[in-house]
Amino acid sequence: MHRVGSTGNTANSTRPRKERRITYVLRDSNDSKHCSGINSITGPNGLKGDNGGEHLFSASRDGTLKRWELGGNEAVCGATFESHVDWVNDVVVTGDDTLVSCSSDTTLKTWKPFSDGECTRTFRQHSDYVTSLAAARHSNIVASGGLGREVFIWDLEAAMVPVAKAHNDANEDGTYEGDRAITSNNLVTAAPAQNLSQGYAPLPAKGHKESVYALAMNDTGSILVSGGTEKAVRVWDPRTGSKQMKLKGHTDNVRALLLDPTGRLCLSGSSDSMIRLWDLGQQRCIHSYAVHTDSVWAFASTPSFSHVYSGGRDSSVYLTDLSTRESILLCKEEHPVLRLALQGDQWLWAATTDSSLHKWPARERATSKTLQRASSFVAGSLPFARARANIDGSAPVPLYSQPTSVIPGTAGIVQHAILNDRRHVLTKDTAGIVKRWEITRGAVIEDYGKVNFEEKEKALFEKVSVPAWFTMDTRLGSMSVHLDTPQCFSAEMYAVDLHVPGASDELKLNIGQETLRGLLAHWLTHRLVKPVAPSTPKGDVSPGLSSGVGELGSNRRTTLDDSQHEPNSQQTRVLPSFEFSTQSPPSIITEGSQGGPWRKKATELNGTEDEKELPSWCIDCVLHGRISQRENAKCSFYLHPYEGQTITVLTQGKLSAPRILRILKVKNYVLEKLLLERPLEENGSDANAPAGQQAGGNANGKGNNVFRPGSKSWPQGTKPVVEILCNDQVLPPDMSLATVRAYVWKKPEDLYLHYRTVPSL
Repeated sequence: MHRVGSTGNTANSTRPRKERRITYVLRDSNDSKHCSGINSITGPNGLKGDNGGEHLFSASRDGTLKRWELGGNEAVCGATFESHVDWVNDVVVTGDDTLVSCSSDTTLKTWKPFSDGECTRTFRQHSDYVTSLAAARHSNIVASGGLGREVFIWDLEAAMVPVAKAHNDANEDGTYEGDRAITSNNLVTAAPAQNLSQGYAPLPAKGHKESVYALAMNDTGSILVSGGTEKAVRVWDPRTGSKQMKLKGHTDNVRALLLDPTGRLCLSGSSDSMIRLWDLGQQRCIHSYAVHTDSVWAFASTPSFSHVYSGGRDSSVYLTDLSTRESILLCKEEHPVLRLALQGDQWLWAATTDSSLHKWPARERATSKTLQRASSFVAGSLPFARARANIDGSAPVPLYSQPTSVIPGTAGIVQHAILNDRRHVLTKDTAGIVKRWEITRGAVIEDYGKVNFEEKEKALFEKVSVPAWFTMDTRLGSMSVHLDTPQCFSAEMYAVDLHVPGASDELKLNIGQETLRGLLAHWLTHRLVKPVAPSTPKGDVSPGLSSGVGELGSNRRTTLDDSQHEPNSQQTRVLPSFEFSTQSPPSIITEGSQGGPWRKKATELNGTEDEKELPSWCIDCVLHGRISQRENAKCSFYLHPYEGQTITVLTQGKLSAPRILRILKVKNYVLEKLLLERPLEENGSDANAPAGQQAGGNANGKGNNVFRPGSKSWPQGTKPVVEILCNDQVLPPDMSLATVRAYVWKKPEDLYLHYRTVPSL
């Protein structure tokens, strides 16, 4: 199992986080296809829908499950099951009407299989990724195993019976007086085994010393087998959780297991490339099959258990006769095979690390006399036999070159680069297609086709510095954008740059706040509360443009600002640059004060979610207009005349301004100060008047801190041309202070800017 940090799963994280994060998942297609590898599929198992047709259920690395309506050579997505926040690693059908899934988010979930995707329960007992499930065909017994060296045996019927009573006994806040909690998102946290009286607890199969990768159970639920990194097969009685035996023979991790219906025979597949057949009665390996050239990851068998279909890392699917040892290479996939499932006795479905599902003929229709000998061989009992056959050039030829039908997926994102403006992201998918996304509204704004990713990234480079207000990953095959407070409120933009109609040149918008408004717009429109006037967050800049001339001393700190945060009068208003699609809405992953992480489409939020489900800081931001205090929102700098200039020194103090302040504003500031220092005309005040009076102050020399624009103006043709320089480089007027500091100044010390006047053309 590839260990990667889990999206939304912080249960075992060592990174401290004061506030819960919110994540939104973006896709460039509708929700009827998987966009990442398919870890598991389960066949119809006799389960019929309302229309009496057959169905296939798939579990994907994109974090979702899907139900496929099978008909002829076509399959239609009947429903998407969305609640897990990380890879879904396995899925089984148990009983008459229950679908069970497990995930790297450490949970098990139960679903109504023929609903529109309704999750009925969430169970949290595992301490690490849950990798495998096993179910008895005609009962509600399910076993789960994972990387935490744990195997639990669940009686789903017993687990769900106490739920109604627990809700009646629950406190007003939704918690239960004991070790078992039931929250508003149907979370069931099982009590430890020693606290059985407090609620349902699964039965642990104790004794695993290492991670568990594979489980299997017979039809009656009397035998359970497990395998993993111990390189051994353990046998359990699932009714008591007691150990029966430990079978050794593999030389590497056990990755696949299969029991015959009676529970007498067991097949195991390993990373050592071998398939072993065990007789549990004799407690020994009775046959070894050298069929594959790499790890064996998947099994499926005929009802009689006379033949086995196997697949694995070598991307090959073989059909092996367990008695005669004859193997046939049925097909060769383009990607490693993760799971196999039979549809009747005629068709075989294969799931791979690709997002598509392939349907192959399950067995050759011809007689043994017409068997293509090039596709078959007799499996040896030692792994080097297959390796030597490949070296000798006698590798088998696939019996079938093309699948009978395909359930197509979409290409998953495998590479990304956040562009410097922090609003656009460049991505590359498994098909090699490069696209540019606008992250603040979850839309693709340009499709470049198959181009060199690194060259396109260089071509889109801009000299602009914007704080990192979000992080992201593509672990699910799509873009997961993570927002943490207060970092997500660290970036601002001028409204005019976002083409906001009627916006003033000075209006600044917080990118994180506006993105959250767009993301939770559906939730907000359904929220019935009194309007609350937004308050200015602590640390926001004050209005006006001041230089602090009223304070003396070289250490004085003055403020240069050009705007005031203007709150929206309508809290439900979403600007066009932050409007997310309602046809392909983003999925939200987050958690509140109770329960664990959950995932849901943004358009499925109904406004009833509160602090129990959503982070309180998100609600404060969207509902009340309050945002957390931000750090480094300002940039400190000194402004001095350029060497050789004879114009009046404006200030000896340190100036402070928003990071996004443009050089044009600094130029205007210099012009205004030059105007104040300019000798007045005869019809104005005395040119020899004290400087304090010239600057709008009083005769005592104590001037006002706030400059009032418009008090004077330059006579026609006398307005000088001002240039702002840094490191002797003339700065363009549209460059921000943050960009100057990052790309021109390039020092950790306070920024130094110089101004000079040049002859006008």
